[in-house]
Amino acid sequence: MSRSASLPPRYAHRTLWTLLAIFLSPLAAYADPVFFESKLQKILFLQDYNTRIVVIGTSILGAACGLSGTFLLLRKRALMGDVLSHTMLPGVVLAFLLGTTFGYEKTLPLLLLGAAIAAGLGSLSVLMLRRISVLGDETAMAIVLSFFFGIGTVLLSIAQESATGHQAGLESFIYGKTASLTRGDVQWILLGSLFSLGLVLLLFKEFRMLCFDEEFTGCQGRPVVGLDAALFAVVIVTTLVGLQAVGLILIIALLVIPPAAARFWTDQLHHTTAVAATIGALGCWSGVTISALAPRLPAGALIVLSTAFLFLISLLFGSRRGLIGRLIRWSDTRASVGKDHLLRAFYELSESHLKWIRLEDLAGLRSWTPRQLQRLLKRARKRGEVIRGNANTWKLTDRGHLLAAHRTRNHRLWELYLIRYAHLATSHVDRAADRIEHVLGPELVHHLEQELDQRPPYAPESPHPILNPEESR
Repeated sequence: MSRSASLPPRYAHRTLWTLLAIFLSPLAAYADPVFFESKLQKILFLQDYNTRIVVIGTSILGAACGLSGTFLLLRKRALMGDVLSHTMLPGVVLAFLLGTTFGYEKTLPLLLLGAAIAAGLGSLSVLMLRRISVLGDETAMAIVLSFFFGIGTVLLSIAQESATGHQAGLESFIYGKTASLTRGDVQWILLGSLFSLGLVLLLFKEFRMLCFDEEFTGCQGRPVVGLDAALFAVVIVTTLVGLQAVGLILIIALLVIPPAAARFWTDQLHHTTAVAATIGALGCWSGVTISALAPRLPAGALIVLSTAFLFLISLLFGSRRGLIGRLIRWSDTRASVGKDHLLRAFYELSESHLKWIRLEDLAGLRSWTPRQLQRLLKRARKRGEVIRGNANTWKLTDRGHLLAAHRTRNHRLWELYLIRYAHLATSHVDRAADRIEHVLGPELVHHLEQELDQRPPYAPESPHPILNPEESR
């Protein structure tokens, strides 16, 4: 590259920051007046101590929530995180009221202990209702959530009417205090996340069995109730340390959205947990970064919105179940089916001693519109399977004839099999064979040849031969 075509490093860096500033310009209305290159660089590279603390704490929390939430989602108890977060409210308020009586109203460990006890009672209540009654999981969780949250609301009103209620800081447990996390809060989050990770690694095999087949887990001698309690313990600890960051209302989003997004990328449990943890951490990092650029916007809500945006990306572009990928696969399948039908139509008409085939004859075998037929012929011609003659007539090439014979053979083998073993009428077997002929593998085709005593490569005679169009006219 010539010297004039390259840029000095300082200009390249400045160009990068300028592009980022332009990309984030919609936040300018909410950002500080001083929105320039040095501020953006300072935030993105975590040069500010407070931003660094908040990013590290929330990213660890997001990864832990994604990890533990994966098993809740696969256990079909995604709302259990919502139940546990709401059952913690009466525990926090009751611990505050008791602490006020004995002079320890602002002790964080006491408030967290109350939340843990309440969450434990809530999870045991769900398990007991599920075991001793005919109620389903969703009904049991809804009952426990409503009951505990009602008690918490009453206790919260009592605490706020007390002399020191407004100084309790109870709102931080409800709405979170993401932007003001301290080093001590991050240490709590790290300890809780390490506990959750250790318990998941220790019981990973058992959790996998429990999530996919509860009855099989019991038959293998594993304690199903005990494993459920262990899984709830993981979620309780994760929710407990997350109260200080995003609050009990938004913690459910971190437990549900990352695992749900991960399901669009993979089917393997190991990969799902890793992807869910990554999405949770990335959502927290991006939310905190946007909040630092626009301090007027709440950090907790931005974390949830960023995670939801990652879910939207996964929904659209996920390699396993993304809508775009599914649309592409559906389009490819539809094109493949149309190709098979076109080749088989050519082959069946050529069996009637027609060398050149008219469009009217092709359309008479299928419910193709003229536009659909022209599109199929154009694609087949591009692949070198058909050629066009005079007076808008068409015929198969040598390559097309081989492919058409193969497709027709699979179709007729399946037709004969259905007639002989499924006792379908000859007039109805064609449509039934259309549904399966496109997915017949080599092994199944070989099995059909043995069952029907048909030798390759020739196609058997059709059970419903096509009438020569010339004779029909």
